Amino acid sequence: MAGRDIAFRRRPAVAGADPRPGIVWLGGFKSDMLSTKAQRLDDMAAAQGRACLRFDYSGHGESGGRFEDGTISLWLEESLALIRAETEGPQILVGSSMGGWIALLAARALGAQEAARRLAGLVLIAPAVDFTEALMWARMTPDIRRQIEQEGVWMRESAYSPDPYPVTRKLIEDGRRNLLLGDVIEAHACVHILQGMKDPDVPWSHAMTLVEHLAGDCVTLSLIKDGDHRLSREEDIARLLAAVDSLA
Repeated sequence: MAGRDIAFRRRPAVAGADPRPGIVWLGGFKSDMLSTKAQRLDDMAAAQGRACLRFDYSGHGESGGRFEDGTISLWLEESLALIRAETEGPQILVGSSMGGWIALLAARALGAQEAARRLAGLVLIAPAVDFTEALMWARMTPDIRRQIEQEGVWMRESAYSPDPYPVTRKLIEDGRRNLLLGDVIEAHACVHILQGMKDPDVPWSHAMTLVEHLAGDCVTLSLIKDGDHRLSREEDIARLLAAVDSLA
């Protein structure tokens, strides 16, 4: 964490309130802690007197650093450092898109260190597990792959921003060191997945594959027939808040 300026917002639990697990928001690729879903989770935490932590990975939102310097390992390291330093007791990890992958990697790291007692559950929204390989590299043309390998970066058009964003060789290569699919995944807690069936970025079949790999944990999969990738409509937010409450 040396030399990294990571912005976060921490809501402490209210003394004497109903002792529910805290909430940790893990955002998506190019997203930030001021997103609609993150804010609504913080609002729910405030109403219930429970703790909530949200933050921006380096190169995202209010944090320092360059986006193109980021990797899954780097953002995971930041997530674990904040979970350990800024939370107490059981937490529900809420991961959106890339944040779903990071939540599962964080759960594995905590479990490996016999800290699974810190996990009260995981809520994963359109979890983009292994997205650098399964959802990016696998879909790229030979020319794009060659550009990444030779030049180190490719600018990808975004449906969510007028500006393209860089996909770097080190992001792809580091992603391969963090792949989860292909082996049993241990979340060390119950998992609730919310997945839109009209998601153009993370197909619902990808969520089904993830469920198959979570063989040892209790898993609930909610498929939203008309849901997109963001799942930010009022009815989607209601499903998210209910999923978090169900793990309390």
